[in-house]
Amino acid sequence: MYWTIVLTPVWWLLGLQTLLYPTVATILLATNFDLDKLIKRSIPLCNWAWLGMVLVALWTSIQGLSQIGFEVMKTIATLVTLFKGYFLIFSCLTLPFWHRIRVQVVTRAVAWMAACFLITLGIQLLILIAVGPQLPFLPPLARVIPGDKMSLMVGFAIIQPFFGIPLARTGLYTPDPPILGVCALLSFLISYSETDRRLRKFAMAGSLATLIISQSRLAWICFPLSFLIMNGFRSGLVRQSSLWATSFISFICGLVGMTLTELLTKPLETFNSARADSSKDREYVIDATIEAWKESPWIGWGIVERTVTWGNGAFELPLGTFSSYSQVLYLHGSIGFIFFIAALALTLGCFWQPALQGNKICSLAFASLIVLYILCQATTLTWMTIYFWYFFIWLGAILAETRHNYVSSWEQLSKKYKI
Repeated sequence: MYWTIVLTPVWWLLGLQTLLYPTVATILLATNFDLDKLIKRSIPLCNWAWLGMVLVALWTSIQGLSQIGFEVMKTIATLVTLFKGYFLIFSCLTLPFWHRIRVQVVTRAVAWMAACFLITLGIQLLILIAVGPQLPFLPPLARVIPGDKMSLMVGFAIIQPFFGIPLARTGLYTPDPPILGVCALLSFLISYSETDRRLRKFAMAGSLATLIISQSRLAWICFPLSFLIMNGFRSGLVRQSSLWATSFISFICGLVGMTLTELLTKPLETFNSARADSSKDREYVIDATIEAWKESPWIGWGIVERTVTWGNGAFELPLGTFSSYSQVLYLHGSIGFIFFIAALALTLGCFWQPALQGNKICSLAFASLIVLYILCQATTLTWMTIYFWYFFIWLGAILAETRHNYVSSWEQLSKKYKI
């Protein structure tokens, strides 16, 4: 597990990462599987919720595939997406209950990986300055993997305008810079708890540099928000968060002479103006996705079958490309959306009480989940999970170490529940 995380650049250059991580997680999950062990370890409710999401997604996908006669390539692509999406989340959260995976070990591995961001970013910027923009290439091993190759491409830094200013931007180990922004932010928060001070500084510097060069606007906003949430737990303000938030918003509205609606829309206009075309494209695709969901509101469409075009046919994207929430509605309907929200809420709830009791690592995990849920509005979770799979391993390890209600025998289990 440690070296699988640390050697992320190697897997990226080989073109193996999208299949390697879920395969490793599944093999480890299947190793020494024992029903008695499952009951003794008292798996948290959020793990079962994610397994429920896997089953609902599988059911709705089968419904969608049946409409096209289970076309071979489409069936394989759908099952692979499920394998490296929701099932990967369930596997990573559950693994620490199967095997002894310490939080400190996962944190150290992520810290080394984040520190290596400085090296890989430096190489990409040198290539950009010395040679200029380069076309992405497909690694040799990735060519033998069937299906879409986009997520396996090795890309280089390019120049893109940001607020009208041409700046360097890259996706690095990911196919899309916004996903890199999510990975960088989560890596920063995980590395924040690293005990080696020198390594922690390099890891946080690498994550911060990666976050900046990703030009992910929403990730930039979530960065200070995560620290605000953590400090709220430490100061006890989180218990009165609604009161403080209402008072602060009222104070700002009175100070600048704006209504609440104006206060919300003005920053949003500035946010969208940074990359106006991208914001319009996202809004257009999300609106089209919601309209398609309304045609099959309960079980959705199961598979990505439709695309949306605009600009006289110059642009075309599959429905559900951006927001995770609209994608779940479109693919799995209202039933899948209920399971999805339940899984998100239960996972967040597992860290709430320990965080209130002063557990720093749980308050860090809680803040990380909040920002991830916000970032899911900009990018689909099933597409980007594979690139920060270690985050769910980290969460599972924290849950395994903070839960003390394990039982070691059937006799103890019967006494606990008075069977």
